[in-house]
Amino acid sequence: MKPFSESCEQNKYPILEVLRKEFAGCQSILEIGSGTGQHAAFFARELPHLFWQTSDLPDAHAGILAWIGDPQLPKIGAPIALEIGRDSWPEQRFDAVFSANTVHIMGWAEVELMFAGVGRVLAPAGVFCLYGPFNYNGTFTSESNARFDAWLKRRDPRSGVRDFERLDYQARLHGMALVRDYEMPVNNRTLVWKKSG
Repeated sequence: MKPFSESCEQNKYPILEVLRKEFAGCQSILEIGSGTGQHAAFFARELPHLFWQTSDLPDAHAGILAWIGDPQLPKIGAPIALEIGRDSWPEQRFDAVFSANTVHIMGWAEVELMFAGVGRVLAPAGVFCLYGPFNYNGTFTSESNARFDAWLKRRDPRSGVRDFERLDYQARLHGMALVRDYEMPVNNRTLVWKKSG
């Protein structure tokens, strides 16, 4: 039975509209934290010019494979093990990296390692798209995000909604500059950085 995420189902079309623009000139994508595999299967089908490489913790691989096993999706890679801070990053370079709803469930040390890894695997002029809830100037953008942050911290004190400014600093530290910040439904954003050419 395929795993199912309601939030993936709800946000896939708004994210797709962003990716159509940002990944138009790309060929190879690394997705960090493929989760259920729903996003990978949907985006690979809707953006057939891309090779979409999935990744996640080994426990998630069976669910991802259940979603991406369609023979009509030839340009999608079986998941690789990528636990930030534990597993080695791929040797190959990618035109783009995509990640959704990941940085708020990691500790800050892992967030820093993730940005370092993205900086390494992105090809020159490559694009990093990061989707999720973010704070600006240390302030929540909505009451629901504040409640979500409190829930995250009860579950894991190291986690929480991240400040845009701290993420942007990490991106710049690893050779990426912010090019766009998209407003998304339900108080989320998609941040887009581009690696220097």
